[in-house]
This record gives sequence, structure tokens and C-alpha cells, in this order.
Amino acid sequence: MHPIKTLRYCLPAMAFAACTAQAQALDKSRIVYRCEHQGKVMYADEPCVGAKEVDVTPTQGLDKSSGVSRKGAEVRRDEHRRQLVQAIKPLDGRMDEKRFDQLVHRQPLSPEAQRACRQLDRQLPQLKSAEASATTESGKALAEVNLFRARKAFKDLRC
Repeated sequence: MHPIKTLRYCLPAMAFAACTAQAQALDKSRIVYRCEHQGKVMYADEPCVGAKEVDVTPTQGLDKSSGVSRKGAEVRRDEHRRQLVQAIKPLDGRMDEKRFDQLVHRQPLSPEAQRACRQLDRQLPQLKSAEASATTESGKALAEVNLFRARKAFKDLRC
């Protein structure tokens, strides 16, 4: 086969593989909510009133149990990302893995959406603590609704 023709077929395949790998890396950071409704428990990626966040971060597994390092592509990619974050940290001073993933994920968003996401980043912890510290039923219900609205906006903006 001619080298130019081979390259023409390989480039789209490599671009697709890179996009797929990035999409899989972003899937790990998705938030899952535990919702209870009429005594039934349901897990969803959509927030609901009174939802609790569930940590679904996958584990890395054993690395050298047999004396040989057998790492999959995803683990190698994660290690490379961690090394990149450590290299950027002295320049930025605030960089950690969560912030790096956030920046990469939000980069394609519009400036307005990025600004709204940053605002929601500041509001969500306050709303969570307000829900946890609510003492009355009406105060707790109001806090749950406000938290739901903020989580819904966060998801709709694709923060």
C-alpha cells in the first residue's frame, strides 16, 4: 500500500483512539447520586432532591505483586497525568489532580459557562453544609431544593 494512503487511513483512527481515551478518562470523574424515593434507593447521574453523592473512583489494583509491572493503558495514562500535574504544580502553586482534570474538562466550554462553573464550585460546598446543618424540616427541605438546583445547573452546564 502507498505510504500517503496508509497515513490517510491511520490519522482518523489515531484521532478517534485519542478522543476515546480522553472520554474514558473523563468518565471516571462523573458524579453518581444516591436517591431515595418512597423507600426505594436509586443510583443515577442526574441529581434529585435530597441526593447524596457517591464516590465511584475506580481502584488502580495491584502493580507489582508478581515482581513484574503489568499496567494497562489507562493506568499508564493516569500515571502520566499525575506526573504532568506534579510538573505544573511549582509554576501554578495551586495545581492538583482534581483541578487539572477540571481545567481539561472545562476548556471547551464558553467563557460564560466557565465563569458559571467557577461560581457553582464556590456555592456547592456552602449549600452542602447548609443542608447538613439545617435544624428544621422546612429549613432542610429548602436547603435540599437549593442544593438540587445548583447540582442540576452544574450538570446542565457540563461543569
